[in-house]
Amino acid sequence: MKMTLHIDEHILAEVMKAHDFETKTEAIDFALRELDRRAKLRAYRENGMGMTATELKSAVFPGYVPGDSLVAAPATPYRKDSKKK
Repeated sequence: MKMTLHIDEHILAEVMKAHDFETKTEAIDFALRELDRRAKLRAYRENGMGMTATELKSAVFPGYVPGDSLVAAPATPYRKDSKKK
C-alpha cells in the first residue's frame, strides 16, 4: 500500500545503516514488525501464554534447564580492571 508519511530522515538513515537495509520500505517494515513483536512479548509477560507449567516445559528445548543461559560464554572473560589498548 502506498502512503505519504512524515518521517525523521536522520533516524531513518541511522536505522538503514545499522541494519544494512537497502530501501526505506525495508527499514519501515522492520520497525513495524519489531514493535509488533515487542507488544506480543509484553502481552505474554503480563498475561502468560495460557499453558500449564508441564505444557510450557515440554514446549522448550529438551535439554534446557531453567536458569541456564542459552547464550554462549564470551571468548575472553570480562574484567572491570581491563583497559583497551
